[in-house]
Amino acid sequence: MAGQLIELTDLATILPGTATIGGIDLGTKTIGVAISDLGRRMASPLKLIERKKFTQDAETLIALLAERQAAALVVGMPLNMDGSEGPRAQATRAFVRSLLPKLELPIAFWDERLSTVAVTRTLLEADTSRKRRAELVDKMAAAFILQGALDRLQKLARDRRDDADQPLGQT
Repeated sequence: MAGQLIELTDLATILPGTATIGGIDLGTKTIGVAISDLGRRMASPLKLIERKKFTQDAETLIALLAERQAAALVVGMPLNMDGSEGPRAQATRAFVRSLLPKLELPIAFWDERLSTVAVTRTLLEADTSRKRRAELVDKMAAAFILQGALDRLQKLARDRRDDADQPLGQT
């Protein structure tokens, strides 16, 4: 069975009670990979995949997600500051289109604007060397992207619980 592209709001309704979610920051030279905890509260950087060819990259990613028993994948969507899609967003969509038949998981996009900037700023504030920043930034950006999606999923779950707690006829 092939994976499917799904909105994050729909993903919230189909996830099992406890399961990890993977997140990626797709770069031109590397793919940063992050993973959530089972309760989907916290994202952690996992690995940096040096990009080679699509098939090798996909196999490495799929193996990581299977090893961590991920129930879904969140992919950072590099939108322009005005919200439009440029060449990087188109390349990300093409990667996901090629990945869908190989990955039996739902995939949701998450707006990644300024994720690399935020991570780089954090690393600069921690006085991380330029070389170390280069090693960390993509997998930390993946964790930043995934954390944003996890926070949104938590809010959606709280909103659903609050709606369920309302007496009939009141919302």
